[in-house]
Amino acid sequence: MRAAIFMSRCPKSKRDWHLMKTHIVIGAGQAGAHAAVSMRRAGFHGRIILLGDELVHSYERPPLSKSFITELESERIANFFPLSHYLNEKVEVLAGVAAEAIDPAAGAVSLAFGGKIPFDKVILATGSRPRTLSVPGSDRVLTLRTFADAVQIKKAFTSGRKVVCIGAGVIGLELASAAISRGCQATVLEVGDRVMARSLDKAASRTIEAMHRDAGVEFVFGHSVVAVEPNAVVTDVGLRILADVVVAGIGVDRNVALAQSAGLSVGKGVLTDASGRTNIDCVLAAGEVAEFYSEREGAHVVLETSRHAQMHGTLVGQVAAGQELVYDDVPWFWSDQHGANIQVAGSHRAAVSTVYRGDPLSKRFCAYYLNSRSAVVGAFGLNAGRDVSAALRLIRSGIAADPEILADITIMSGKLVSAPRA
Repeated sequence: MRAAIFMSRCPKSKRDWHLMKTHIVIGAGQAGAHAAVSMRRAGFHGRIILLGDELVHSYERPPLSKSFITELESERIANFFPLSHYLNEKVEVLAGVAAEAIDPAAGAVSLAFGGKIPFDKVILATGSRPRTLSVPGSDRVLTLRTFADAVQIKKAFTSGRKVVCIGAGVIGLELASAAISRGCQATVLEVGDRVMARSLDKAASRTIEAMHRDAGVEFVFGHSVVAVEPNAVVTDVGLRILADVVVAGIGVDRNVALAQSAGLSVGKGVLTDASGRTNIDCVLAAGEVAEFYSEREGAHVVLETSRHAQMHGTLVGQVAAGQELVYDDVPWFWSDQHGANIQVAGSHRAAVSTVYRGDPLSKRFCAYYLNSRSAVVGAFGLNAGRDVSAALRLIRSGIAADPEILADITIMSGKLVSAPRA
């Protein structure tokens, strides 16, 4: 594949190139794009090169499973920054250019189509790829990661077709919602016993499942896939689910091959400290591919949200520019399903009690998760964005909250952080 150099604004002479430090960002997704731009804004005056293996200019991925599919005519994508922005920030953007290897000792990145680029620092922002099934007929299963994937799924979701979504996580449920909106029949097949089990407590899972059932989605829990036939999905107990289209959202595998071959420490992702630094001084890692040390959790963690990619990429870019910073953002993500907005902040896992702000049987409420000190550690909101925003501030503060005040819908959510304890 030939490279498409969307923007190149380099020093006027080759001699000038050799006088400048060069920082390369590998991966032009949300983390990589924000790392490149933030590096410049943080005062790095050298050469910045952003490598992306897609021929499409860096774009937002979250809409691909939502509005991109549901909007009948539009196939527009939202870019992080206009190309003129990279020009103004003097960032060289090379699309369709894959890195083949990193040689930290030689200070060079080898490109898949040939040639090498010398560097002083590299930021790995290679993200992840959808996990795939290893069963007969798995080549018939669609997955979603890229713009091209979304185009293929959108074309497949034509009215009247039977769609089976394997996996009841966020992607599987968003695709089920999109299928229903396009007039398809949708069945979600999940090996576990509830939806969004990684992110939600059991009560919130029941709420989301009920919303999908009301919209016409069918669920099959406790079954795993053993084969995908031309017109059906076969499970481990012999159930055959008729299917014209099969899509899978069963998690991701992080793109760590470059890191491993370069000698970086790898666990679930590329291991970094709280600032994005790896075990090799000249290499940092950002976004979904990084397994970073979280001082909040006291452990290495991986996150797979667009907000994390943006915030972590921004910080790692600043660190590459010479700033001393520690990443301590509170996890947060959103999802649109069947016209409802879902937001999750923090985590419910350390909670000992739940306070509901609004009626949990209604179409608008927020669940606040409190630990043993009555501090808010997580929140789940259904059409309650302002309440979740308040939860984010409460989680960051770590202060004890009054459950009665949290539940009182007559108190504006923006005042919950400053409201006194009873």
